Amino acid sequence: MRIDIISVVPELLESPLGHSIVGRAIKKGIVEIHVHNLRKYGKGPRLQVDDYSYGGDAGMVLMVEPVFNMIEELKAEREYDDVIYMSPDGEQFTQNMANELSLKDNIIILCGHYKGIDHRIREHLVTREITVGDYVLSGGEIPAAIIADAVVRLLPGAISDETSALSDCYQDGLLSAPVYTRPAEFNGWKVPDVLLSGNPKLIRQWQDEQAVERTRKLRPGLLE
Repeated sequence: MRIDIISVVPELLESPLGHSIVGRAIKKGIVEIHVHNLRKYGKGPRLQVDDYSYGGDAGMVLMVEPVFNMIEELKAEREYDDVIYMSPDGEQFTQNMANELSLKDNIIILCGHYKGIDHRIREHLVTREITVGDYVLSGGEIPAAIIADAVVRLLPGAISDETSALSDCYQDGLLSAPVYTRPAEFNGWKVPDVLLSGNPKLIRQWQDEQAVERTRKLRPGLLE
């Protein structure tokens, strides 16, 4: 899989994409992640990529021309399954969406910045708009890193025990059951006896019940 990320501040993506599961997946050759500085196609001596909006609204807007040129350069080298724009008014990112994106071969993620992007980019170049929540951030770099992390960890070989990802929260529409490790008792706090029983059937039944109960208590909307 290949992920190309277009950003005005590519430095923001260096750390989250260079370590842990994502960093190891890149080193193993499981995924390619390339971060592109939009200022490559900036205009003038200051490599300008933004301008004032028509209509007089406050805030600067990313111009259509630099984005168009960058995407055209990438598309000239390969085909892309999706051009994703990280936007606060996009489709809510979910685990099911991460599962779907993990099956793609090549995707582009465009990070917005300032007040947003020229709407013509959204109309003619973007194929999908995604948000990570109902709030506004300074730019799309952190959300892009979230998408990349959630997708990469699902790729075969990214996690040593691939079954671990299949038991994550939301994979079956529920929150996960509580998890414990050694010691079995600490400060008077005990691990539930059923987890020490060695009976897989009872343990699985307990985990299923706990998943439903935690979901009902913490995220009841998922049960609907």
